[in-house]
Amino acid sequence: MNTTLILAWRNLWRHQRRTWLTVGAMVFSNILLVFMITLQFGSYDMMIENSLKAYSGHVQVAAQGYNEQTKMRLALDNITGKSEQIRQANPKLSVAARSMAFVLASSETRSFGLQVAGVEVEHETAVSSIPGLVKSGRYLIDGNAGEIVIGRVLARNLQSEVGDEITLLGSGYDGSFAAAVVKVVGIFESGISEIDRSLAQLNLDEFQTLFAMGDRGHTIIVNAPDISETQHYQNLLEGTLNANGTTLNDLEILNWEQLNPGLRQAIQSDMASAWFMYAVLIVLVAFSVLNTQLMSVLERTREFGIMTAIGLRPGKLGRLVLLETTVMATLGFVIGCLLGAAVAVYF
Repeated sequence: MNTTLILAWRNLWRHQRRTWLTVGAMVFSNILLVFMITLQFGSYDMMIENSLKAYSGHVQVAAQGYNEQTKMRLALDNITGKSEQIRQANPKLSVAARSMAFVLASSETRSFGLQVAGVEVEHETAVSSIPGLVKSGRYLIDGNAGEIVIGRVLARNLQSEVGDEITLLGSGYDGSFAAAVVKVVGIFESGISEIDRSLAQLNLDEFQTLFAMGDRGHTIIVNAPDISETQHYQNLLEGTLNANGTTLNDLEILNWEQLNPGLRQAIQSDMASAWFMYAVLIVLVAFSVLNTQLMSVLERTREFGIMTAIGLRPGKLGRLVLLETTVMATLGFVIGCLLGAAVAVYF
């Protein structure tokens, strides 16, 4: 085998230009593959983080059936207490409680339906990007009553600006009539049209008072240190809540894939089309190398005849040609992966 390898190596460098052109084609394709694959998976991580950070979080704890029906009465008792329990048991997690309701919002000239969220202001920043996306005015201040932040599209639809008052009309937890006049203190722009058009936020305490919620709330938003650890912390949450006497049969703890099945399907669809293109690139390069090797074999017919005449078996001759191709492929793979990794790290 050593003799065959030496012969293969010498044969390659008898035609250095052809060898380097062939290896160069493989190096280029490997650089492109490594860079595009790392770019693709990096964009997926960014897309997931941006989508989840805006609203839903990595994991949500809610009453059984709430995420399917989003009914006001499907609420958790002592919502802030439960969120604090999770926070103390798992210091690495970002945790915040929320309550949700659908209301009719009216300005001086227009009315629109929207979803209003009551948030723990001091903890919302850790689980949502919305507090940092306020483009006009400011975000909510913990303890301040009568304040609301709304999306940019909603503000345009209501023809409201920072400082204007809007009226909220809805139904409370106990079926009572919920009404309040609140002042717009901030307008955010998340870049997600659905959120900017239909979401507003209040202080959680004020929300609970307005909608007669008592100490109840609808969801606990949990963000893990890294999205790859979501499943691990989802299991920890079950243990934490169970240890504190909460009946898990009354709860559902859902991760981001269960909350956003469309996002996962979009990623899988894009990945399938991308891998098809990568396969086409690999096949094209393979046929290019095959063509080069075929020409190399045809122009060495007399050489192979002499080698066969002096006793070299056809099987060993075939292994020699195969080994030459393998050596070139190995060179192209190693150099291409190293340069591709360097390009990916640089960017």
